[in-house]
Amino acid sequence: MLLYSDTGRAWKQFRQEDNIGTFSGNINSDGIVHHKLSHSIRTRFLRFLPVDWSPGGWMGLRVEVYGCAYKSDVADFNGRSSLLYRFNQKSTSTVKDVISLRFKSQRGDGVLVHGEGQRGDYITLELHKGRLALHINLDDVKMHPSSGHVSVFLGSLLDDQHWHSVLIERFNKQINFTVDRLTKHVRTGGLDDSLEVDYELSFGGIPLPGKPGTFLRKNFHGCMENLYYNGVNIIDLAKRRKPQIYSGNVTFTCSEPQLVSATFLSSSSSFLSLPLDAATETLSVTFQFRTWNREGMLLSAWLRRESERLLLLLVHGQLRLTHHRSALQSQALSDGQWHTVSISVGGFQVSLSVDDEPPSTMQLKDIAQPERSVLIGGCPSVLTNQGCRNPTLAYQGCMRSVIINNQPINFNLVQQGLLGNYSKLQFDICGIRDRCLPNYCEHDGECSQSWNTLFCDCSGTGYTGATCHNSIFEPSCEAHRLTGSASGFFSIDPDGSGPLKSTVVYCNITDDKVWTVVNHNSTEMVRVQGSSLQKPHVMKFNYSTSLEQLRTLVGRSEQCQQEVVYLCRKSRLFNTWDGTPLSWWLDRAGERRTYWGGFLPGVQQCACSLDENCIDMNHFCNCDADHSSWENDTGVLSYKEHLPVTEILVGDTNRSGSEAIYRVGSLHCYGDRFLWNAASFYQESSYLHFPMLQAELSIDISLYFKTTAPSGVFLENLGAKDFIRVELSAPSVVTFTFDVGNGPVVLMVKSHVPLNDKQWHYVRAERNVKEASLQVDQLPLRFLEAPSEGHTHLQLNSQLFIGGTASRQRGFLGSGCPGHCSSQNSLCHNRGKCIEKSSGYVCDCTHSAYGGPNCKKEVSMSFESGSSVTYTFQEPFSVMRNHSRQSSAIFAQSSNSRESIAFSFLTTQTPAMLLTVNTYHQQYMAIILAHNGSLQIWYRLNREKEPDIFTPTSLNLANGELHRVQIHREGRDMYVQVSFEKVKKKKFGKSLTLGKVTGRAGVDEEVLQAGSRGFIGCLSSVQFNHLAPLKAAILNRGSSLVSVLGNLVESNCGELADKSSSRSLSGKKLTNAAQSDSAVIGGLIAAVVLITLCAVAVMTRFLYRHRNERTQQMASVKEKDHQPRPELRYRAELDLHGAMRDSRKEYFI
Repeated sequence: MLLYSDTGRAWKQFRQEDNIGTFSGNINSDGIVHHKLSHSIRTRFLRFLPVDWSPGGWMGLRVEVYGCAYKSDVADFNGRSSLLYRFNQKSTSTVKDVISLRFKSQRGDGVLVHGEGQRGDYITLELHKGRLALHINLDDVKMHPSSGHVSVFLGSLLDDQHWHSVLIERFNKQINFTVDRLTKHVRTGGLDDSLEVDYELSFGGIPLPGKPGTFLRKNFHGCMENLYYNGVNIIDLAKRRKPQIYSGNVTFTCSEPQLVSATFLSSSSSFLSLPLDAATETLSVTFQFRTWNREGMLLSAWLRRESERLLLLLVHGQLRLTHHRSALQSQALSDGQWHTVSISVGGFQVSLSVDDEPPSTMQLKDIAQPERSVLIGGCPSVLTNQGCRNPTLAYQGCMRSVIINNQPINFNLVQQGLLGNYSKLQFDICGIRDRCLPNYCEHDGECSQSWNTLFCDCSGTGYTGATCHNSIFEPSCEAHRLTGSASGFFSIDPDGSGPLKSTVVYCNITDDKVWTVVNHNSTEMVRVQGSSLQKPHVMKFNYSTSLEQLRTLVGRSEQCQQEVVYLCRKSRLFNTWDGTPLSWWLDRAGERRTYWGGFLPGVQQCACSLDENCIDMNHFCNCDADHSSWENDTGVLSYKEHLPVTEILVGDTNRSGSEAIYRVGSLHCYGDRFLWNAASFYQESSYLHFPMLQAELSIDISLYFKTTAPSGVFLENLGAKDFIRVELSAPSVVTFTFDVGNGPVVLMVKSHVPLNDKQWHYVRAERNVKEASLQVDQLPLRFLEAPSEGHTHLQLNSQLFIGGTASRQRGFLGSGCPGHCSSQNSLCHNRGKCIEKSSGYVCDCTHSAYGGPNCKKEVSMSFESGSSVTYTFQEPFSVMRNHSRQSSAIFAQSSNSRESIAFSFLTTQTPAMLLTVNTYHQQYMAIILAHNGSLQIWYRLNREKEPDIFTPTSLNLANGELHRVQIHREGRDMYVQVSFEKVKKKKFGKSLTLGKVTGRAGVDEEVLQAGSRGFIGCLSSVQFNHLAPLKAAILNRGSSLVSVLGNLVESNCGELADKSSSRSLSGKKLTNAAQSDSAVIGGLIAAVVLITLCAVAVMTRFLYRHRNERTQQMASVKEKDHQPRPELRYRAELDLHGAMRDSRKEYFI
């Protein structure tokens, strides 16, 4: 490692790109390895720390460093000083400003630069909690109070006593703000372009006019060098005592504070043991610390006459001082900032003081007398048998200014072994890093971190995954049809994991086509009179989604069209003398278009000329005949590259009797060009090549393949050293391999059956800065966490090869791709899987809640009071992971953050239980009908908190009609659709972990009451994630996984009149499920309790009469469907199986 310092006491580690902090050397006796630093450093001292030696040679080191001399002008600010640069005139107005400087500080707050004008212009550069903030306003605040203000924040942990460079460049409203090597580009708002500053520009603080030495804000405390304002060397002018510079308490040598830090490296074994004077009867400890970790032990001390230790802990980010059952607690402190802590023990009292807060006190039973030592950071293993154990993790972070009983601790003596004892500490350096700078969480995900890794909170973003990379929405209406959805409003994400957000569209799902409909702000008929080319009528169309999203949607569609209704009376579209357009429309790029129908652009004509039926064959449009009667030039625009229409201009209605009426319809598109594309590879040297993958930080790859070859490469992209490859490496093995500079990473999924069986198989590979994963069909997910230190950028420099490699070897062989299932044309519905056969196809409805040849047949059951079904799902395999036990726990916890539930029901009884989940940790989810018939969803994910109750609709659903309920929970967001209701959304708390089954303990009274009453009615098409428990209960009679109580009748909730189709199951009771073998890892019990239907004969006629009416209502507005798309469906299943490893759940309907 390479460390550098200005003082020789406070060191900083040099890091290259990707935060790599080590340099490799030669591997032989006389080789020379050259390293060119990725960025220059300005320093006085260098330190080289060998971290490893060649395993086959002697230890030795020779280093040569090449640099150049560096001269600078330095000013020291003590927190009460400033430099004032006074202008030659009263005020100065600039349209261009350049400010550059370097600074270092040990304080996290302070003003570096400030200037303001009388009309309200200002510019301020200040440190705020270790970050730099630039505030600027160019507008008159009296005329425009807030329009011109802009604030930009950049950098992090800048109070580290090391030099940082700053550059501010402004030209008119454009601002480039650079801190070290990070740059932000912003524009100010408002009307003005110039910055007006009166009298002076101050550096180091904001002095109060007329009161020297008094400042409005906290001053900068530290050093600046090479301070330039618009080419003027401010510090040089101050050193030469020029009259335009006022220097207040500024010196021109940089003072070096003697603050030496130590880094506690390990969260399990770092500690610092410091001795106490045997004669001391009191204890006072003061220190400063900074960390990102929310858990850790900071200090431990034994007190004489006491049986327990005095502990200072970080618990959930808060400081907690405990002794026996007493405790003192502070605010959150795991924010990466320096915090000062003081503890005082004397007599019967212990006090705790944090930062500038007043101290808190705690009373003791006996007089406190400290033992002979104090432990900081953790407990050493040698003291474990003496009762010293870390109640949480050991402290991991930085610490400085340790004072015990008014004696500062000299870390040099500790390092030399002359004072105390320590383990896993690094002295003279604070090794804290901000892993959220830059922010690797995509799609506005919120980044947080611990000492070793970062976390992304994707709540409310519409994305999921370790870095919020994967969209939770389907990419198109065509994809929604494949999940079994009917017409309705849906959220779609046309670019998937791309930068564009999701948007809401209407999906008109018919038997032959699926139309995507996008509305705009003016779909009514518009009447135009009195317009001319000089004063035309102009209408701009604002669509319900952005133009970027529309461009992606249109490009993804097979065909798009937009109807323009145009009625005219003595109003022409073109000048009949010279053909000059009198009316036109603008396309999505803002280009003027003068054709009014058809799919070929550029021709000034209307639909009647294409159909050869214009009323006057001398003209290409009916309106150009200029008749006084109403004529029609309605046409359909269908040239995709020009759609949608963004503006229309009408310019010939200013003559007597002249008038026009028009309407621009919604954008309609159908088809999905990306949903299914098949290519056959007949030779090993065959391939497709495309431009290089843009996959530096994240990439997801999904594909279907079928082959008879034993091996072949699906995809490959190479760089100078980095690469990425997905291949069938053996008949039953798919391999995902990549290298980002840390060495090749290999993930393999092995199937128990050959994959070269000429059937379609699904592969999904993903890699980001946090993890990599590989999914094949429904096999166990292969999962690998990225190292906390190492390269993160995938550097590629060649073409992307599909079905082959750059070497033209090991190519993929697969022919005969077209078939019944190739087009994904809805042959199998409702999650049914199409399987190709030699003479046709079959639909695999295993994971569908429906049955029948095409997975469209409703599966329903009717029950009497007291009937129930319990279905037990056992995990057929364990999720394989290539990572540590600790990361396994993290993954298991995250996998419990998703549920997709769907079912239909019919009842007249209240209250009633529809579905409930109980866990061993007294957590549960319940879907009930309340006394008034309204649907209620209860979630109790933390037994120490009250349950979340969500009522998506207040309507009485116990009205004897069939209702459809669809629920999707993703992290803290829950989406609910009930029959024809619009999608509703609710956020939950942070604790979402489900535990093991404990019966019904902890369930609220109202839920228990609904459960005791049961359910009398009919339920159908029950789906829980990828599982169909109701269907399995009907088909798997006699299975040890199914238990039934009472009389069950298979039925059809939509057509109860057909009594002959019902068959009684009462004589063939499904036996009670045996208890799962305890050896099965993470078994999941999903119990669906279904209560029977009473008065079947009476309800039959009622339902039959309302069936058609109800079908029309449900088709009018349908839910945004949240079932996973094909490439995420398997990941969702594996998430469920990951949760099954540590939980057993019962689902009752």
